Amino acid sequence: MTQLPSPEAILFDCDGVLVDSEVISVGIESKLLTEAGFPMTFDEVASAFVGLSHKEVMEILEAKFGRPVPADISDRIQAETLAAFPHELNAVGGIDAVLSANSLPRCVASSSTLDRINLSLELTSLDQHFSGQHIYSSQMVERGKPEPDLFLHAAAGLDVDPDACVVIEDSPYGVLAGIAAGMDVIGLTAGLHSTPALAQRLIDSGARRIAETTEQLGNMLA
Repeated sequence: MTQLPSPEAILFDCDGVLVDSEVISVGIESKLLTEAGFPMTFDEVASAFVGLSHKEVMEILEAKFGRPVPADISDRIQAETLAAFPHELNAVGGIDAVLSANSLPRCVASSSTLDRINLSLELTSLDQHFSGQHIYSSQMVERGKPEPDLFLHAAAGLDVDPDACVVIEDSPYGVLAGIAAGMDVIGLTAGLHSTPALAQRLIDSGARRIAETTEQLGNMLA
């Protein structure tokens, strides 16, 4: 396995990288969209929407189906997903060990809302690994992924040059954002939502390495 240049900071996506939330939220999103007359399978939602903010998802749906999405659908998806978290959410297998073994400055940079990020970290006990001031949401920037704004904002918060950062991402949109920010990107496919085609999509988006497991990720970051 080829070693990466030593980074000065690590930027972690949250959903699908730190917490296995995507398998929950994608299922709920597929169900509610289909019930609302916007039929999308689990795999279609996973391929098209993972890594995007809800605002961006709604814009894509309206373009795809040629009609407005019900105004409350995003809030319903979010509410049902958050309601399921206390009973179903787990950390991505082995990610706690990766965080415990690495002492580099780190942050969370996610398309999710701050409330959802903080709840996810608290429920999985991963909050112990992140300082509260180093949690960054797309709510904080004008443009979310795949634009670089969020990662650049996070690097500035860590006081580290973008080209000295490595991003850990599970979505093509996140990979594109990291590359646009001038950062190194590792694609992680350890989440339960990962499809067989995901690794290639991450590579095609610019990820220099793919970690199929968190153990591989830990070795890459060592």
